Amino acid sequence: MTQGIYKVKSNTLIAPSVYRMELLGDTSALTRPGQFINIKIDGLFLRRPISVCDYNDSEITVIYKVVGEGTEILSQCKTNDVLDILVGLGNGFDPEKSGEKPLLIGGGVGVPPLYNLCKQLINKGKSVSIVLGFNTKDEIFYENEFKALGATVTVATADGSYGVKGFVTDAMKDIDYDFFYTCGPMPMFKAIESTVKV
Repeated sequence: MTQGIYKVKSNTLIAPSVYRMELLGDTSALTRPGQFINIKIDGLFLRRPISVCDYNDSEITVIYKVVGEGTEILSQCKTNDVLDILVGLGNGFDPEKSGEKPLLIGGGVGVPPLYNLCKQLINKGKSVSIVLGFNTKDEIFYENEFKALGATVTVATADGSYGVKGFVTDAMKDIDYDFFYTCGPMPMFKAIESTVKV
């Protein structure tokens, strides 16, 4: 873990209440996909944990949803603003365990940490399928970004307004996979646990 000052490169609304922020600074503490950062918010005591969507030698991309005072303040950040951030937190995902046909399953703001994982797996020659779960069509983000990596993407919406009607477990039924990774809300984990192949 490292602590440093990071410059905001961009902070863009990509779906209702969902923002993508690009940060410039030291990324050496990031060693696995799925790790997170902790951002200090001026005027608030507690830092805000945000999962890392993607990173390279000098940039970190995070995607976050405005759900309270801290993320509301974060959404108002402008280009060249600076933030005090702890980087390299959490264990992340182990890409070496993937098998040849990994399945990635993400729900809502659990989708972003799967992006860099997907990129790494495809770079290793794996045949990656991903299921993205949202409540409605308006909330969908990063479908095209995963497709651009070369993944086979299936989207499920709870209200049936786009893709498979239902939940990620409904969209998983016809997908052939030999290992899976997932990130999302606890009810989704419990539903997947009762559905997945072992």
